[in-house]
Amino acid sequence: MVKHNNVVPNGHFRKEWQLRVRTWFNQPARKYRRRQHRIKRALKLAPRPSAGALRPVVQCSTVKYNSRARFGKGFTLEELKRAGIAKKEARGIGIAVDHRRKNKCEESLRTNSQRLKDYRSKLVLFPLPKKIKKTKKDQKKKKTVAGTKAKVAVKAVQHRGVILPIPQRSTRTRSRVISAEDKKVRARQLLAKAKADHKLEGQRAKMAKKALEEEANPKKEKEPKKEKEPKPAKGKGKAE
Repeated sequence: MVKHNNVVPNGHFRKEWQLRVRTWFNQPARKYRRRQHRIKRALKLAPRPSAGALRPVVQCSTVKYNSRARFGKGFTLEELKRAGIAKKEARGIGIAVDHRRKNKCEESLRTNSQRLKDYRSKLVLFPLPKKIKKTKKDQKKKKTVAGTKAKVAVKAVQHRGVILPIPQRSTRTRSRVISAEDKKVRARQLLAKAKADHKLEGQRAKMAKKALEEEANPKKEKEPKKEKEPKPAKGKGKAE
C-alpha cells in the first residue's frame, strides 16, 4: 500500500525506441550523387569557371559579424562604371550584376572596382562562331569551325574552385618569450589610465577649446570700484 502524499508510480517502459530511431544510411550515396552533379555541371560550363560568376566582396551585417568579409550577390552599376565594363557585357563575361545594391562607402567601391580590373586582366575570351547559312558549301565550313572550336576547348584549362578568393587575415597571436620591457609595463595602471582618458575626453576637449578662446580674446581687467563717501546724517537742528 502506498503511504504518504507521494507521486503515484506510473512508469512508461517498453517504448521500443529502437524501432523509431532516425538513420541516414543513404548518406554515402547522396555524397556520390552530389559529386556527379558537380562534374556534369563543370563539363557543361567548360571552358568557363566551374564556380560560376565572379562575386563582389562585402561586409557581413550586424555588430557581431561586420568585421568579416564574404561574397555578395553581384556588383553595383557604379563599380562596373568605374572598372569600365558595361552592364550587358559584364553578364556575358561571367560577372554577377546586382542593380539593387548601393555603395555606402568609398572603400567598398574601390576594392570591388579593383577586383573587376584584376579579373578582366586575367580573363581569356574565345571567339564565338559566326552564324552560317544552311548550304552544302557552308555546311563544310560549319564542320571546320566546329572542329577548330573543339580543338580550342580541349586546349583551354577550366578554372576550378573560387574565383579570386577573399584573403582572410589571421588574428592569431604567436607565443613568444616575455621581454624585459614587457615586465616593466604595469597592466592595471595602463588600463586605469586608458579608462580615465576615455571618460574625461569630452571634458578635456571642452576645457582646451575654452582656453584657446580665452587666449584669442583676452578679457580686459576691470578697474577697482571707488569707495563711496558716507553721506552726512540728516539732523533736525541747524548747523552752527
